[in-house]
Amino acid sequence: MAPRPRILGLWRRSIRFRVVVSTLILTSAIVILTGWALLGAIAEGLAESRKDIAVAEARAGFDLAQSELDASVDADATAQSQTLTQLVDGLAATRGESRTYELVLEGPLTADEQDAPVRTSGAIALSDLPAPLVERVRSAPGMAWQYEELPLLGQGPTPTVVVGSQLAVPGSGDSYALFYVFSMREQQQTLGLVGGALLAGGSIMVLMVGFVAWLVARQVVDPLRLARRTAERFAAGHLEQRMHVHGKDDIARLTKSFNQMAESLQSQIRRLENLSRVQQRFVSDVSHELRTPLTTVQMAGDILYSARWRFDAQSRRSAELLHAELERFESLLSDLLDLSRFDAGAAQLELSRVDLSDFAWTASQDESFARAGIAVAPRGHEVPALVPADPRRVDRIVRNLVANAVKYSGADRVDIIVAQNDDVVSLSVRDNGVGLDPEGVRRVFDRFWRADPARAQGGTGLGLAIAREDAALHGGVLEVWSQPGEGAEFILTLPKEGRIVREAALTSVFDR
Repeated sequence: MAPRPRILGLWRRSIRFRVVVSTLILTSAIVILTGWALLGAIAEGLAESRKDIAVAEARAGFDLAQSELDASVDADATAQSQTLTQLVDGLAATRGESRTYELVLEGPLTADEQDAPVRTSGAIALSDLPAPLVERVRSAPGMAWQYEELPLLGQGPTPTVVVGSQLAVPGSGDSYALFYVFSMREQQQTLGLVGGALLAGGSIMVLMVGFVAWLVARQVVDPLRLARRTAERFAAGHLEQRMHVHGKDDIARLTKSFNQMAESLQSQIRRLENLSRVQQRFVSDVSHELRTPLTTVQMAGDILYSARWRFDAQSRRSAELLHAELERFESLLSDLLDLSRFDAGAAQLELSRVDLSDFAWTASQDESFARAGIAVAPRGHEVPALVPADPRRVDRIVRNLVANAVKYSGADRVDIIVAQNDDVVSLSVRDNGVGLDPEGVRRVFDRFWRADPARAQGGTGLGLAIAREDAALHGGVLEVWSQPGEGAEFILTLPKEGRIVREAALTSVFDR
């Protein structure tokens, strides 16, 4: 499995994983935003502090340089040039051992800009300085400053603060521009150290919060997982399963409520099981007890029915009605006995390899259906459709489905369709009659249910229930589709040998 689907699967299945991941994401976002804000504030504070120190140091240097120029007011040009060179060297020498700034002196400013001499204390050139600051210092007296990244002290591009001011030469009207270029590498290193500390501290905090979230989620999720496992075992039939109650908190109260619910469900299930056993025993006993007297009455009825032509019209009609009702009663008893076997789990299959196509063809040739004036047409029966099945039960299913369609659907045609694939064989019984409403579709397999409650004669209301039980006994399914006024379709699907039913081999006309 690829990592992404595995992670998505964990996200969907595990509350603990979602809690921990969500906590890590939110905590990381908070730490990043907080660290970014702190780092920005610290950077601003360091820059402001360095700028204040640089401005103060530059102001002292400007005052010293101006006093040196004032003292050389009577010197000639050569002496004045030497004074300026000594001035730059002297100001640079005041740096001591710590090389934190460079000096640039330009002037006199009255000369052409291309010809104005420039004196520097290092490798930095006037062209390296920010042009807006240089222009501002050239054009007006007073001190000005600006942040800039410059190659300084042989260290490559370095954050700096550049401070400049004009120096006036008394008497001559000339002026010079003096620039201090202060390195901010120390502040940059401090900021990097602070950033690293924030990153390390934030990472540790995120991991600690994630661990705490894992512990908290475990305290909540573990009881839920135990409840899930207990519920699964309870659903599997282990009705004695209970959860252990620890403490008096919300989880403990939930556990106690779960156990109370399990006790109530177990009690109700036991009562229903007892009631079901009593009901099954009653149906089985009544069916068996009625079998003997019914056989006796049926024998007498058969004698009367066979001699009905000797009676008058009224007695003959009574004998015919008695015979019909006794046959219906016999069918009802047989159905009840079958259902009692299903309920008791005593129904047995006598398996052999059968061909569903044969059952479709045989059902279509039933003369009783032809006498009813309804065409029963098989399709797909030409190809053998072999499955392991009980022939008696499969024949009962097919005849029941076709008989229902012929007798109760109001259709003039019934189609029997056989289809198969590698796994299953499906047999569809489709009519174009009155159909079933949604309530009928939902209840059509219920015992003693009839589509027309006013119908007092006809079937027992057990045929489709037995047909579905027969299908399930084979590992198959019996399904129904219908629309009012458009007919109904029942599809029986049975597995081939060694296969299971996943889907039918054909699609209902009502699903297309």
